Amino acid sequence: MTPRVALIAHDHKKDDIVALAGEYAETLGRCKLVATGTTGARIAAAHGLTVERMLSGPHGGDLQIGAQLAEGRVDVVIFLRDPMTPQPHEPDINALVRACDVRNVPCATNIATARMLLDTLARRMSQQV
Repeated sequence: MTPRVALIAHDHKKDDIVALAGEYAETLGRCKLVATGTTGARIAAAHGLTVERMLSGPHGGDLQIGAQLAEGRVDVVIFLRDPMTPQPHEPDINALVRACDVRNVPCATNIATARMLLDTLARRMSQQV
């Protein structure tokens, strides 16, 4: 089964998620990727990865990914949040993270945890070959 990975980043974290996607381009290239609008566009442009793009987060993209997660169509969430900047769509963000907890879906909200998740994913995928 091909893992489905959601990639989301607040504005001040977009450079970080693009860099992270570059570090793990080989692994992510073997996954089905879904992302919020701008994040997905930047990752696809920078690394040539195929990314299904939802709306931007403030326009409902977080909720769209949350709906896919609730339907069992997301296996891993990497959501680089900016804890220092208030977000107007904070309830949507909280709902997505809560859905990860309810569905027992791994959710990384910082680079260190994202690397741990992606390292684990890469190992599991190499064992399946």
